[in-house]
Order: sequence, then structure tokens, then C-alpha cells
Amino acid sequence: LCWAGRMMLGTFSILLMLIHAAAACEFGPFPYRATGIVCRMTKPAALLLNQETARVIQAAFRNAKFPNITGERSMRLLGRVAYGLSDIQVNDLSIERSEVELKEDDAIHISIKNVSALFKGTLTYGYAGAWFLQLFHSVDFEIESSIDLQLNIDLSEYCNTQTFCNVADFPAHSGLPGWLKQLFTDFISFTLKLVLKREVCKEINAVAQTLTNFILDLAANFVQDKDIIVDISLASDPVIKASYIESHHKGLVLYKNNSSMLSDSVFSPSLLTESRMLYFWLSEHSLSSLAAAAFLDGRLVLSLRGEKLQELFEMEDTEVQRKAVQMIFQGTSYNDSVAKMWSLTQPQISLQPEGTVVRSLVAVEVSTLPTGEEPLVALYMEKEITVTIQATYAEKKLILQPVNSSVETKVFRCTADPSGEDLSIQSFLQNMILVAGIPEVTSSIGSALTSLMNSKRLDLFDIINPEIITRKGYVIVQLDFGFPSHLLLNFVEKSL
Repeated sequence: LCWAGRMMLGTFSILLMLIHAAAACEFGPFPYRATGIVCRMTKPAALLLNQETARVIQAAFRNAKFPNITGERSMRLLGRVAYGLSDIQVNDLSIERSEVELKEDDAIHISIKNVSALFKGTLTYGYAGAWFLQLFHSVDFEIESSIDLQLNIDLSEYCNTQTFCNVADFPAHSGLPGWLKQLFTDFISFTLKLVLKREVCKEINAVAQTLTNFILDLAANFVQDKDIIVDISLASDPVIKASYIESHHKGLVLYKNNSSMLSDSVFSPSLLTESRMLYFWLSEHSLSSLAAAAFLDGRLVLSLRGEKLQELFEMEDTEVQRKAVQMIFQGTSYNDSVAKMWSLTQPQISLQPEGTVVRSLVAVEVSTLPTGEEPLVALYMEKEITVTIQATYAEKKLILQPVNSSVETKVFRCTADPSGEDLSIQSFLQNMILVAGIPEVTSSIGSALTSLMNSKRLDLFDIINPEIITRKGYVIVQLDFGFPSHLLLNFVEKSL
């Protein structure tokens, strides 16, 4: 895998799969049928990432170590002339411009133009004349040089990339003998160019390889949480247009080596626009599979006690509320009680224009914990809950907002009302679930997902004005971003 493609496309882990796929894959005549996740990066994002590529090159120049250069040449009348360059250093590095061009022939062309640098060092030369006279001199030198880097990433061959480092000619230097000016220009500068090309390009490759390994690890970590893994291998060939790069991924959820197949994806490139920097398209199948894996892994459980429990049961100050609390808790304090909610069945996910519709059979159990006694179940309910949720991402937090809910009671048991004849308690609990219970659950899930994303370092990125748009069968996340260049440079400096 080439370093330039990784460095430019690898900033966001999902894009790494553009160049991490096997070249022998055959995707058939219906390329999008198995597509569960799509990532589209538009030209503005590519330009931004290209700027950071230039920053990495600058760091590589600053840290490159140049070996001493020695050589000799026979010259008429002067005999054998030996020369050496030592203590070579680079200063005052600047990059005039950096360009990126997306080609529809499945190639990305990156041009880093006129990388100017001042090279300093010591030139030592000596020669043995015809009369066996040996003279040696040492001169400090400075060379102003310009280097162009041309990187060509061919996605049709999965990044079989060539890197060209073209070093401009060095000027002749005043203060040196005429013969040495010519020698320096014709031979020493040529030798220095070869060493410069080798050492700087080697350094860039080393930095890029370290960065790539870091991003690959980040990508692997981001799509896996314990036993739940998302398969983001390619579902079809990546697409490159003049205005965007797009990769299509399977998006299958693997849980304990089990997964379900997707063969009827509704994805079409026309579903995404080009006005934002980055797009993620996710199928209903992928989100449903994630919900199923979370259910099987026992993650859809919420427990409340103390102040949280009090807020839930005292959302309103009415006689009905006070009566219900007295009957259920029998004077036991909220600190000595616990409410547990969990999903009894796998949640059914349906993506619609109005939001994400979630349907599940949910159990609610309230237990009191008398001192020195076994816990007592004061209330148990099973309810069929359908809720429509709208998701937003702001201030680096995922916010889940229920906008429409319905609750149907399936089972109701209360120790204080074994006959179930006191309908006022059931009415209060029904209202409590709709007004406070469902918002509390969705808020807790949003907080848990935010913590999970932040544990994958998503909060390190500057995400600008993200939008989460649901449609029938899929959801689109679109955003602009600012690259955390200080983190990249700190990483590069530490790796050198």
C-alpha cells in the first residue's frame, strides 16, 4: 500500500478501505446490492487533507538525517580530485503550493510544488597534482534548492503508486575555484540530489507508514466494540469523479462470528449530493443489525435509583402521583429502591422521513431494598413501545429526541394492587412512561453512544454543522470538518 494514498485518504478510517481491498475482488453486474455503508469525500475535503499532507512533508524534511557524501574524479592537469560533503542540514523550508486533482480514470494526482529549502554543510576537497603536491581545503556552503513531489494514486490498481522527487539544479557558488564550481555543479550537486531524493523520500515514507499504522489501528478499533464488529470491507469498486471519491462497504454486523447477509440495498449514487465535505450513507439493515447485536449482548438495560428515580416518579405534583408513589414504594426511600428497564425482544428498526422508528417489547421492574432483607418486587410491567426518534449531533454529543410515542400494556403486576383494579395507578404509570420514561431512556442511550464514539477518539475531530437525515430505508450523515492538524503534527514529531 502506498504511503501517499494512505495519508490523504486515511484521515477518516472508513476511507482507508479504498486502498485496503484485495485487487482480485469481483463484484458482479449489480455493484450496489450488497452495500450497507457508503462514504463520499468531496473535492473540498480532499483539498483540506492535501494541505495536511504538505505539513507531514515539512515535518519529514525537518527530521531527515543526511549522510556524509564522498567521491573523487580525475581531472586533466590536476590529477585525482577528492571531495566530501558533511554536516548537511536543512533550514527555511517552505512549500509554494499543494494541489490535488481527482481523475475519472480512477486516479488521484497530488502535486507538491516548489518545496524550497536552504541546505547547509561543509565542503572538503583536495587533489594530488602532477608533482605530487597535496592540497586540502574546507569551505562552508549554503545551497538554495527546490524540490517537486508528484504523487499518482491509481485506484484501479488499488494504489500501485509511484512517487517522483524531482530536485532542481543547484546554482554555482562564488568563492570557490573555477574548476571546483564546475565540479560542484556537475558532479557533487548531482550526487547530493540523489542522496536528497533518497533520504527525504525515505523519511516521508517512514512518517506515512507510522501514520498509516496508527489510522489502521484507529479504524479497526472504531468499528469494533468487544464482541460486536462492523464489516467495512468493500462491497463494490470505489468510484472517483472529478468532484468526489466514493467507497461502498458491506456494513455487515458480526456478533460472535454470526452475521446476516444484505442483497437488496437501496443505495444509488444519486442519493448523495456534493455540497458538503463528507457523507456517510447507512442502510436500515446495518442499523437493525447493530440493534440486534446490542440486544443479544445484553446492552439494552437501564437501571435508575436515587435522584434519577425520584425525577421519574415525581414528574408532576398531583394527588394521583402521590397516591401511586405511596402504593408502589410503601414508604421506602428512592435511595433504597431501584427501577430496571430492559428490552424483552429484539428492537425492530424502521427508517422513515420523520425519523427512526423503534418498536420493542420492554419490561419495567421496580424493587425496594429493605435494610437487611431480600429485595421486594413492588411493580412489574411489560409494554409494547413504539417511538420515533430524531437524532442530531451538536457540541460533540449525540442527541436522541423522541418525537412520537405509543405504549400498549401487555402485563401489569403491582404488589399494592394485586387485583389491578386501581386504574388510576396504571394511568399515571402510562403517562409517566410517555412523558418522562421514554425521554430518559433515549437520553441515556444517546449519552452511552456519545461515550462510545469519544472512546474511539471521534471527539478529537472538528465536526462542523453535521446533519442526520433519515429517509425510507436509509440514513445520511453529512458534515464539514476541520482537521486537527496540531494532533497530526504532534503525532508525526513523536514518531520521528
